[in-house]
Amino acid sequence: MDADRSDDARVVLPASVRRERALALVTERGFVRVSELGRAFGVTDVTARADLDALERSGGIRRVHGGAVPADAGAVSARPEREPSFEEALASSVVPKEQIGLAVAAEVQSGQSVILDVGTTTLAVARALRAREDLADVTVLTNGLSIALELEPEIPRFTVVVTGGTLRPRQHSLVHPLAGVVLDEVHADLAVIGCNGVDAARGVTNANLPEAAVKRQMLHAASRAIVVADAAKLGEVHLGRIAPVDAFDRLVTDAAAPAALIDELQDAGLAVTVADHRL
Repeated sequence: MDADRSDDARVVLPASVRRERALALVTERGFVRVSELGRAFGVTDVTARADLDALERSGGIRRVHGGAVPADAGAVSARPEREPSFEEALASSVVPKEQIGLAVAAEVQSGQSVILDVGTTTLAVARALRAREDLADVTVLTNGLSIALELEPEIPRFTVVVTGGTLRPRQHSLVHPLAGVVLDEVHADLAVIGCNGVDAARGVTNANLPEAAVKRQMLHAASRAIVVADAAKLGEVHLGRIAPVDAFDRLVTDAAAPAALIDELQDAGLAVTVADHRL
């Protein structure tokens, strides 16, 4: 599909003009995000990435994680961005994450077992589960210390199982070795998995390889799997691949998700639910 056509009826600059201006921005700033170009030119991230790919083929820029740098950028300029801490991530997209959390928690029934992945969006799911006073006898397995502590006051209404493993600093997550030992021994009704990116072609990805490996085990340890991602993560691609999009039963995102990206994901075999902004 022509990337420009994904913008439907919107009036956009010709590709040649966009790319010339994108090159100027990258040269001026040293690093420009895909999402910044999308907003600047009124196009989807799909189109913005296509523009950057074209500029890279022409030798004008070099693509890096999340955007682009000048073609002659040195090692310091091209370093991957620092992974935000759990607390930093918690402060972003607060309302969308709450909406996603409510939508996912509404699907859980008493007596079920749920795997809750580490992350700020899955923490919103845990908080929404706590608020459901109708739930009882729910078992939650998690590799997130913040999620375990959030749910601790609900014991014995909820049973909380922590996977164990090596603690990742700043993320409060437990990873390999040992994180998979519990996951190898269980089969849950539902896995709720967070991520850093959801892309129709490149799948569901995460910035950290050890966490991506645990997420893959979670995916295989449940009858159903929901991936949760706010709109800013759609169209993004990161280092660690968790699985193709059609390995998940559904994506739950928020109302800011671009219609064009939702259509691409659905065409790739991933059902999408947009959390109701009125929740």
